[in-house]
Amino acid sequence: MKKSTIMLLAGAAAFAASASVYAIPSGKPHMQAVAAPGNAGPGDKARGEKGGVEMSDARIASSNIEILTARSGALHNSLVLNGILQPNQETMVQVTPRFPGIVREIRKRLGDAVEKNDLLAKVESNQSLSVYEMRAPISGTVIDRQISLGEYASEQKPAFIVADISTVWVDLSVYRRDLPRVRIGDRILIDVGDGGKPIEASLSYISPVGSSDTQSALARAVVPNDDLRLRTGLFVSARLILSAKKVPIAVKASAIQSVENRNVVFVRYGSGFEVRDVELGSRDPDNVEILSGLSDGDRYAADNSFIIKAELGKGSVSHDH
Repeated sequence: MKKSTIMLLAGAAAFAASASVYAIPSGKPHMQAVAAPGNAGPGDKARGEKGGVEMSDARIASSNIEILTARSGALHNSLVLNGILQPNQETMVQVTPRFPGIVREIRKRLGDAVEKNDLLAKVESNQSLSVYEMRAPISGTVIDRQISLGEYASEQKPAFIVADISTVWVDLSVYRRDLPRVRIGDRILIDVGDGGKPIEASLSYISPVGSSDTQSALARAVVPNDDLRLRTGLFVSARLILSAKKVPIAVKASAIQSVENRNVVFVRYGSGFEVRDVELGSRDPDNVEILSGLSDGDRYAADNSFIIKAELGKGSVSHDH
């Protein structure tokens, strides 16, 4: 055998050993290497119609690829609303000096937790020159303080604001065209914007008057804040659920990728991902109905599935050359 022929065969063997992209025969779940160019057999066309990418569990974890299970689900017709987190005005108290005078002592600062009757400050009255105490009327958190040591304190202005922040108001703006669709008791999903899961709540109040400036009206939900995740003053968005449609199979929208103008989902199988062509149905902002191509229980790549697509593309370039 000629030396050049031996080198060519050795190079082809090395390429086949290093390739991470493989083809899966139609109807067969096991993985099979792509045949070398020029040596195609009768089944090679079928093998080329389905592709896959090998990827270890460690690589999946380091790439933050989310693996979910295809299941029945509900698609929601929703309305997106913008709003702001506000203190619950029904659990907030302004603490005002009884008499004007000079602030002689301050015991609590902004953000301090207080119990009912805790000492907040001491003020020397201008009238009697005696010192009197200002105490917390409720248990809660000091969310505002308007006095400083040695400063003149007036009964015309609150010195402290104490609020029970275990609940907050989520105040949402509803434009006039959408007001007929919004009702007290409607379910909302609140996106806090911190990367965490949405918070589910329901509307408890809709203002009977609107704003002439924004041509919108206020809708409000009272939301528990036991973990102090919700910080008043920050903006939020919310999806108001108008209706829900149940579907047999639904996947996360981030799972859908386009490969050669086909809609595909990457299904976890063994140590790799199989490329599944899927037919799409209805969708909402989060999920997509799958009419065909997936079965209940299939484990698939959701968030960051584009990384698998990129690996598949690398394999295609390698085989083309």
